[in-house]
Amino acid sequence: MDFQNKVAIVTGAAVGIGRAAARQLARGGAKVILLDVDQAGLEALEQELPGSVSYVCDVSDENLVHQIVEDVICRFGQIHILINNAGIYKDDNPDFVESSSAFWKKKIEINILGTMYMTQAVLQNMLDHQYGRIVNLGSVAGVYGLAHLVDYSMTKGAVISFTAALAKQLGPTGITVNCVSPGNIVPPEIANFPDMSFLGRSGTPEEAAEVICFLASDAASFVTGQNYLVDGARKINN
Repeated sequence: MDFQNKVAIVTGAAVGIGRAAARQLARGGAKVILLDVDQAGLEALEQELPGSVSYVCDVSDENLVHQIVEDVICRFGQIHILINNAGIYKDDNPDFVESSSAFWKKKIEINILGTMYMTQAVLQNMLDHQYGRIVNLGSVAGVYGLAHLVDYSMTKGAVISFTAALAKQLGPTGITVNCVSPGNIVPPEIANFPDMSFLGRSGTPEEAAEVICFLASDAASFVTGQNYLVDGARKINN
């Protein structure tokens, strides 16, 4: 996919799907702006992707998000693409009745509010140029509701709804807003992961990134308000 002369921000860029998306955008010619809380991971990826720029950023910090976006605009003029990938997930959650509000709030602050802060920060620049591609990361948890991930399921359901509503509001502006909801995405180095798809395997970060980058490209100019499940036809919905 051609991303020549495009500036793309990727949050949660240091690992996993975010890192795979950043690599694919860079291969397509984009100037990639990398955000993450993992400074060492950012520095390694910045070295790998010539021309990329990194910022250590917790997306739940609204003021910092706006400062970084303003700096990107000062340096590069226009932001074409935003990939809202940053999020937190925990697979050893207690039952909801036993969990604490502090436990939920961190997910809400990063998964929901972080997505909203980043989107609002870039939006005026996209409106000024009448062009933008926003891709949010949901999850199958936000579609099906997973019993062992009640708070996470809620946050990702909110991201999916946010995507649909904002896409409608921005319809005439040249800005598209879409969502990608991965199922089990596992790096190749992790072996013996439970099979949860009818394809008989887990997906890779690169496979999720392919869908993200399609939605970030001009090839998807008539696609907006959609939620793409990248889950290999998931078997387990609870």
